[in-house]
Amino acid sequence: MEVLNLTSEEFKNMVAAGRTRLDDNTEYVNSLNVFPVPDGDTGTNMNLSFTSGAKAVKETDSDHLGETAQALAKGLLMGARGNSGVILSQLFRGFAKEVQEHKTIDSKQFAAAFQNGVESAYNAVMKPVEGTILTVARESAKSGVKKAKETDNIIEVMEKVLSSAKKSLKKTPDLLPVLKEVGVVDSGGQGLVYVYEGFLSSLTGEAPVEETPELEELVRAEHHRSDVHEHVHTEDITFGYCTEIMVRIGEGETVDSEFDYDRFRNHLDKMGDSLLVVADDEVIKVHVHTEHPGEVMNYGQKFGSLMKIKVDNMREQHSALSSDAATPKKKVEEKEIAVVAVAAGEGIKKMFESLGVDYVLLGGQTMNPSTEDIVKAMEEVPAKQYIILPNNKNIFMAAEQAAEVSKVDTVVVETRTIQQGLTSMLGFNATHDLATNKEDMTAELKAVVSGQVTFAVRDTEINGVTIKKDDFMGIIDGTIKVSATDIKQVTLETIDQMVNDESEILTLLYGEDGSREVAEEIGKFVEEKYEEIEVEIHEGGQPVYPYLISVE
Repeated sequence: MEVLNLTSEEFKNMVAAGRTRLDDNTEYVNSLNVFPVPDGDTGTNMNLSFTSGAKAVKETDSDHLGETAQALAKGLLMGARGNSGVILSQLFRGFAKEVQEHKTIDSKQFAAAFQNGVESAYNAVMKPVEGTILTVARESAKSGVKKAKETDNIIEVMEKVLSSAKKSLKKTPDLLPVLKEVGVVDSGGQGLVYVYEGFLSSLTGEAPVEETPELEELVRAEHHRSDVHEHVHTEDITFGYCTEIMVRIGEGETVDSEFDYDRFRNHLDKMGDSLLVVADDEVIKVHVHTEHPGEVMNYGQKFGSLMKIKVDNMREQHSALSSDAATPKKKVEEKEIAVVAVAAGEGIKKMFESLGVDYVLLGGQTMNPSTEDIVKAMEEVPAKQYIILPNNKNIFMAAEQAAEVSKVDTVVVETRTIQQGLTSMLGFNATHDLATNKEDMTAELKAVVSGQVTFAVRDTEINGVTIKKDDFMGIIDGTIKVSATDIKQVTLETIDQMVNDESEILTLLYGEDGSREVAEEIGKFVEEKYEEIEVEIHEGGQPVYPYLISVE
């Protein structure tokens, strides 16, 4: 079988097949994550990112391959979540630039597009690390260019790209010691291999393209039925978060229950109203209005892996709609500099706002916002310049892409944790220029040590710490230091490793799965053991992490 010139339609089919292949194997990619924590998983981020690109491709009716590739690149760019999703978007951004002038492409142009994608991705990463998706993309593209010199058949070039990608993937543990320690290959590289497998299966005619049932029409109908914003007050809204999740049944290390539709629906019905549940043998789609979106997500994970997450603050939406309906539009004063932070938890949101943050975008662990989400958050606060606080290292690259596509000067202060984000605001001064603020806010990060307490999603051993599934773990500045079955013990041991002779203030934020009572017991113990340290306790309301700790 030969394909000598790739058309727009054939490329569209490749993208659809790549999306399906990645979607089918999302949970396996998630399982390759090195750290056994319930963070924003690589597979989920890559899948959501590529799905955004595939949706843009499906919506274009162009028969010009270059234009179709541009649609993929734009969709990926705006939908990119997590560092793996951003790198994936950069690979196809470079691919699209190479073919943008061509209605169809031959084997050499096809291979050159992969190579240009690699260059784009490497340029986007400040400190490229080998043994990752970058290595897999680079080595496979190089093989593709070489093969294109020997054949005009695009299928043969794609076969070479794929076989080289698989070979490179197997070598990633030899390049990145932490992969070898845990005994896995690079998760991002594996995700890319699945996309390439989909590409090849489409070219050879072996790829069926399947779509999961849509929930959007039912949601629109439900919202229309209950759309009474002009008749109620914002403070009368009982359940403030419109929450949607999609669950792949039976996949994931958090699964501990067998799915039963009636039991599942009845449980969620107690969490809020406007509930819709659509399910088949493989996928559950949920729409519900609730006060605790994190609990909905956690419940969904008992039955499978999260494929899609969407949360909207209806009180903010209602307030805006009611204001628009009741009063003439007032011109919003444009700020000189606005600060946008990514965080989850009502208490944490209020803390950021009290420190001067203008807009808090719901996101973080397990729900990394996309580039487009961040851009839209910026648009909520008219300003001449912006500062973005990602508060999670896996959101850095999406934040940088948002800064890049922004029409005004925007900088990212690389806050790795919620604690760093809060501390960075001590260096913010609205009267200073953008560069000075970034410098001062970044300097503040050195003053704080960040601790997190969460649970393990699988057995593993890393950094000399033996971890059992469901044990609690203490993480200090990104490194797992403690693991045990008792959460109070883990929290105290973590604090012991965070405190030094210069420590003055310890702040403890308890989340959805934490309690003030336990937090106060921990605080009392710390004050007795470390008399020179002042302890502050706040309700953060964050999901995933029962306790967040900062020591300054």
